[in-house]
Amino acid sequence: MRLHGYYRSTASWRVRIGLALKGIAAQGAFHHLRKGEQRAPAFLALNPQGLLPALETNDGAVLTQSLAILEWLEETHPDPPLLPRDAVARAKVRAFALAVACDIHPVQNLKVLARLRAMGQPEDAVTGWARDVIAEGLAACEALVREGRGPFLFGDAPTLADLCLVPQLFNARRFAAPLDGLPRLLSAEAACLALPPFADTAPEKQPDAE
Repeated sequence: MRLHGYYRSTASWRVRIGLALKGIAAQGAFHHLRKGEQRAPAFLALNPQGLLPALETNDGAVLTQSLAILEWLEETHPDPPLLPRDAVARAKVRAFALAVACDIHPVQNLKVLARLRAMGQPEDAVTGWARDVIAEGLAACEALVREGRGPFLFGDAPTLADLCLVPQLFNARRFAAPLDGLPRLLSAEAACLALPPFADTAPEKQPDAE
């Protein structure tokens, strides 16, 4: 397999964690987001959206969108599972993952922030936008899991929800978003980062890290 990504792309990190948890090796192909390499014709031929990550599978398929890739991994390599067996629990895990991947991350990602700058917004306003979006979203995520039991977000093993949480907290710190009042999220993050599949796939440990 070949994973197209960027060391600081949180969506790419989700997939790196999933591959590592499942014990699947993938060759890395790196595209520098800030230099616009994801818009190169060769990559657009793989993913017309010009977004990372993209996964080329062993049978020649090209998969895009991090959660779709992780669901494919779950279906084709079910052990260890990223989703609970119970249907209600699966829905709750997916809801948390989507809260991060659809409601927080896209609104504070590079593409949106670049658009704000192009509209003439000052840098303080741009970073403040990202910080506020992250803070509001993480507060809601904390409420979603407040009554749960750890050490992970949904029990004794990491799930799709944890794969989305850990990279988002990385972004939260980049933008200096407040993390007080998030005890469940931070304790789950600590449990995750104690595991090699999370720690070893961190941005600073990637070959293209700067």
